Amino acid sequence: MPPSIFLMLERNLGKKIRVVLDPAYGFEGTLVAVTHKPSGIWLSNAEAVVLRSTIAQPIPQVASREERSELFLHLNSVQRIEVLHSP
Repeated sequence: MPPSIFLMLERNLGKKIRVVLDPAYGFEGTLVAVTHKPSGIWLSNAEAVVLRSTIAQPIPQVASREERSELFLHLNSVQRIEVLHSP
């Protein structure tokens, strides 16, 4: 049986992630909790990010950041979740 999205998210607790809500907007922060009802995730040290891509650089890059604090995101509004690895 394949793991559920909740199990995969719980494996990444404490890691820095990027949550993309639409192709040009998302949030980055540390994943601190996963909730089942309502289905969502809590981020701490969150930042709102604006993503930009061009024909020459088709992979979206962070164009700007805005500081946030604690943040709850409902999984129905999430398009993509990326785990960020430090270099």
